[in-house]
Amino acid sequence: MKRLITLCLLGACFLSAPAQNYVSQVWVADQGNGTYKNPVLYADYSDPDVCRVGDDYYLTSSSFNCLPGLQILHSKDLVNWTIIGAAVPYALPPVTDVRPEHGNRVWAPSIRHHNGEFYIFWGDPDQGVFMVKAKDPKGPWSEPVLVKAGKGIIDTTPLWDDDGRVYLVHAYAGSRAGLKSVITICELSADASKAITQSRIIFDGHEAHQTCEGPKFYKRNGYYYIFHPAGGVPTGWQVVLRSKNVYGPYEWKTVLAQGNSPINGPHQGGWVDTLREKTGSCTSRT
Repeated sequence: MKRLITLCLLGACFLSAPAQNYVSQVWVADQGNGTYKNPVLYADYSDPDVCRVGDDYYLTSSSFNCLPGLQILHSKDLVNWTIIGAAVPYALPPVTDVRPEHGNRVWAPSIRHHNGEFYIFWGDPDQGVFMVKAKDPKGPWSEPVLVKAGKGIIDTTPLWDDDGRVYLVHAYAGSRAGLKSVITICELSADASKAITQSRIIFDGHEAHQTCEGPKFYKRNGYYYIFHPAGGVPTGWQVVLRSKNVYGPYEWKTVLAQGNSPINGPHQGGWVDTLREKTGSCTSRT
């Protein structure tokens, strides 16, 4: 028995040693000369969201019904990424059905850092808004909390305001809610664990920005900004809303569009959230 255990341990050492310095033979975005090539991640990280804390970047993305869910990736340069953990490693309560939930459950999360803790919010299109948090992005993460119940609520992002109030922006999935192409805001409790107001529509995209979704919420120099895609995945574009008041009225501007390019339009994900610990304010950059 001792001999068997020794052999197993030696085998584990030999297997783990090269894994620490593993370099993909399939795809490497970093070209080693200060440049990179797209795609940066040659994998299905749908609806990615990134936050910056100091010199470190942390990314998560839609994981739908797959486990481990909400994988956490780390980078120093936005090009070279390493998986460091998962916010939902084993199970995704509450279990609502015994059948596989293909394409459901975890849609378009947002990852943020506030007051020493990491938060991830996401919309479950059949149940509502969930949140997990952790002091270390590697985990352990808290059990999911239902922040706002409601069918069709998706694409959520929190904002901690200068006065300590917490807001949540979200969109709606037409397949569940019977409503889409609007952006809404509600207020959360101080610990961001529960919605304390009804959601208020602050932008209606039906006239110029059908299928607006995926909103990302920021505040800079007294203005509230909401970045969001519109137009759908194949030919969509990016819109920025701006207002001095959290509930609007918001002015809008198309900031990124397909134009004459043969590449399909830019869609959701990819805005970097840079947080300043002392003030809780944030800036955004592509």
